[in-house]
Amino acid sequence: MAPLLLIGVLLFFFLIIPIIIYNGLIHKRNMVDNAFASIDAMLKKRYDLIPNLVNTVKTYMTHEKETLTKITELRAKALANRDPDTQAQVDQEMTGLMRSIMVAVENYPQLKANENFMQLQASLNNIEEQIAAARRAYNAAVTTYNTAIQIFPNSIIANMKHFKPRELFVIPAEERKNVDVGSLFNS
Repeated sequence: MAPLLLIGVLLFFFLIIPIIIYNGLIHKRNMVDNAFASIDAMLKKRYDLIPNLVNTVKTYMTHEKETLTKITELRAKALANRDPDTQAQVDQEMTGLMRSIMVAVENYPQLKANENFMQLQASLNNIEEQIAAARRAYNAAVTTYNTAIQIFPNSIIANMKHFKPRELFVIPAEERKNVDVGSLFNS
């Protein structure tokens, strides 16, 4: 009886527990992929909105043609490449360019009065909020996954099965700077 119990305990520790750990790691990795797919869907919505925005503003904005061209190029790059690292880089560049377009709009009162532009701007703001929420969910899933593959005994299974840490979406350094509100009112 004791040898059977010992075999059962050993079987549990050397077969069942690794399977449970492996399945948990797969679940966490799938949660990261699912969270990234949410970001990807929101970015696609943003990229679909961009041609309309560019067409609306290009007739008004003569000095920002380079920015509008760069936005169009980034959109094409983003739609052609679904790699998370590339998407994160393109997203950061796109966010900065979209911000500069919205700041430049202040110099064009007739554009600010354009109803089509106002609707596009409202849609873009809504999508940006959804992207921010999707990034938070992604970062939470990545943190959970990265922690799971680094803690013992999960790390043993993770190394054996080649689980790799994922990168968080991070805010670029220039976006972390404090905004000089006084200069906004003076310009």
